[in-house]
Amino acid sequence: MNKIRKIIVSVLIFSGATFLFTQEIVEAIVAVVNDEVITLSQYKAKHEELLQSLRAQLQGEEFRKQYESLRKDILESMIMEGLLLQEAKKQGINVNEQVNMAIQKIKEDNNIQTDEDLRRALAQQGMDLESFRKRMEEDILKQNIIFSEVGRSIVIDDTDVVNYYKQHPDEFTVPLEYTLSAIYLSTEGKSEEEFLAKKKEIDEKIAAGEDFASLAGEYSEGPEKESQGDLGSFKEGELAENLRKAVEDLKEGETTSWIEISNGWYLLKMRERKESHLQTFEEARKTIEEKLYQEQQDKKYKEFMTKLRERSFVKILIPNPLDF
Repeated sequence: MNKIRKIIVSVLIFSGATFLFTQEIVEAIVAVVNDEVITLSQYKAKHEELLQSLRAQLQGEEFRKQYESLRKDILESMIMEGLLLQEAKKQGINVNEQVNMAIQKIKEDNNIQTDEDLRRALAQQGMDLESFRKRMEEDILKQNIIFSEVGRSIVIDDTDVVNYYKQHPDEFTVPLEYTLSAIYLSTEGKSEEEFLAKKKEIDEKIAAGEDFASLAGEYSEGPEKESQGDLGSFKEGELAENLRKAVEDLKEGETTSWIEISNGWYLLKMRERKESHLQTFEEARKTIEEKLYQEQQDKKYKEFMTKLRERSFVKILIPNPLDF
């Protein structure tokens, strides 16, 4: 342990994990990672980022479950990120040009002309350009060190790809898929006679060869009216059971009988039917290569991070920072 590290640890132990100057608490230290520290304010900022991200995507019980699952890993994630950044800096990796190019692309993609315009855009999101650039630099540094230590050593053997394809045919079997058009009639607000007359009128026009899409645009009382009956595509298992049974034996161009559902009736037409089939090896190759690459990457990444942590000095001073 070098001199700086000894000083840091000694101060933390005897100050109860806080630095005291002129009897004012400046900052609490959550963990020491080699010669750097993770502060309580940094931890709380990361925790707030997690909260905001989850709230933007989830709510209710799903939010609570995801939050409880991820909250426990915040500190460990910060430690690992710190170790990666330290290793990248130790190896002298310079990503200034990559950062410049990434920021320039962001400006081009968002039609932002100058750095000042970018500053204003970032300010609206509660961030300044310097913090944004630093965050981007750190992300690219981590990507570089991971590629240098992990990605560069990964080799995908063609034999492994072929064997995976042969051993997992279920993963490359494309399910039966229907593309349907529909006419929907609601029973609400109609007498039985009115409703039966409307069905008969439509049936007669279909029997006479009139265009189904045009009839859907004229008669349908569901949201598909605007799209002239286009109900979309459905893979096997996605349709309600009564609708599935009605269309499972239909050929392209054929129409079902009227199908009763809650508050109305459907008339369906099979526009396109794609039978279940096994993808060719060439169609599946890219997916398999990506899967095998990801598996190797995950394994090698865990091995690298385990070794990196073993040869580093990590001391957690506040195991539960949210309770501090």
